[in-house]
Amino acid sequence: MVNDCTTVWDNCLQSIRRNVPAQSYRTWFEPIRPVRLENNALTIQVPNKFFYEWLEEHYVSLLKRTIRTELGDKGRLEYQILMANANSRRKKEDAGVSVGANKGSSNGMGPGTVSTANIKNPFIIPGIRKVKIDPQLNQNYRFENYIEGDCNRLARSAGLAIAKKPGGTSFNPLVVFGEVGLGKTHLAQAIGNDVLEKFPDKTVLYVSSEKFTNQIIQSIKNNAVNDFVNFYQLIDVLIVDDIQFLANKQKTQEIFFHIFNQLHQNGKQIILTSDRAPKDLDGMEERLISRFKWGLSADLQAPDLETRIAILEAKMNREGVEISQDVVEFICFNIQNNIRELEGVLVSLIAQSSLNRREMDVDLAKEVVKNFVTEINKEITVDFIQKLVADHFDIQPEKLQGKTRKRSIVIARQLSMYLAKNLTDKSLKSIGENFGGRDHSTVIYSCRTVQDLMETNAIFKDTVTELEKKIKLSLNDK
Repeated sequence: MVNDCTTVWDNCLQSIRRNVPAQSYRTWFEPIRPVRLENNALTIQVPNKFFYEWLEEHYVSLLKRTIRTELGDKGRLEYQILMANANSRRKKEDAGVSVGANKGSSNGMGPGTVSTANIKNPFIIPGIRKVKIDPQLNQNYRFENYIEGDCNRLARSAGLAIAKKPGGTSFNPLVVFGEVGLGKTHLAQAIGNDVLEKFPDKTVLYVSSEKFTNQIIQSIKNNAVNDFVNFYQLIDVLIVDDIQFLANKQKTQEIFFHIFNQLHQNGKQIILTSDRAPKDLDGMEERLISRFKWGLSADLQAPDLETRIAILEAKMNREGVEISQDVVEFICFNIQNNIRELEGVLVSLIAQSSLNRREMDVDLAKEVVKNFVTEINKEITVDFIQKLVADHFDIQPEKLQGKTRKRSIVIARQLSMYLAKNLTDKSLKSIGENFGGRDHSTVIYSCRTVQDLMETNAIFKDTVTELEKKIKLSLNDK
């Protein structure tokens, strides 16, 4: 039966792949495993409850249609959720651990609880008393300015769910991982800010792994490790940034292990960020890695072109500036893998324009971008445009430079001139020379002809738009 269910699911995947974006397919369908096929019911295994709920909310029609295509009108789909209750999977050696809890029960407190009296707060300066713990959050990090795309949809959706019910979802801890500058810190702190808005009585704390380590060092020096552990047990939502820097720090990992256990056991939410997946965290104790896998590990990918443009335009709106579309696209074509750099380019562009009283055009953008990337993507050339247009119309590029008056070739030639004028910085004379030595008036006439056709022929306009995008994206992929 295993072979049968595998075959059926493979056939379903072939159909699904044609109907969803590639990133969505990798995120939501590749992790699924077929389990069995009985009585026209295909059972599939999904990683967790959140995964199941997302499929049911967004892809139920597609799945129903696909299953019935494979199994007939009586075909149905059943789910098997892989993740069980994390507490039930703990090793016996971890049961009953209550590090930092008060011994005995004379104070009426049971195991796993701590007294808030006389607990030192490592985040405040000695001698200055604060009643409420400062969450250490950046108020600018919000869900409203965290642009969603295929690159971050899983992580962002999980974050929103956590903010509605901190500690009460199946993905605890949430581990957000990805390369530098993709928005891990922004997302983690956005969750914290949202929790504080919805639940003002909750205690939220953001801490970098470096600060956490330094606090442990100080607590050891001051013989105050119990106070340190007890303080962290007061937190309802703990956010630890760049967890990979705890690698090879055995004492820090040991203390964090006990804090993690206590918080998780008491239903508190833990959010971690890392530059790599939990399984790739070298120098980390296996028992910690095992706990990181209890919840949801969501990776952040480099944003695609459309998402980068949306991010940059959102930043422009917040800054109250307007920049032409060609400048926006130029920046996004060249800054591909780092959102922080993308926003940095915009800030530098605004500063350069203001201080030097220069227009924010492509030339200024080129100067700014050179400070962020070692090599600007290859510029669009007339020759490159000719090759792509010729390929689209299935003709030889040399035909565009010849003297033939065949209508299909004339249209392709005029369209190539139009794209060359709009997508390169070449003069009309230079463009004409690339088309068999034609003069600038021919180029002007060709551009006007193409514009007229675009205004009267919707199909032709779509062709031009498609070619423009293809030219830019093809260069961007090189």
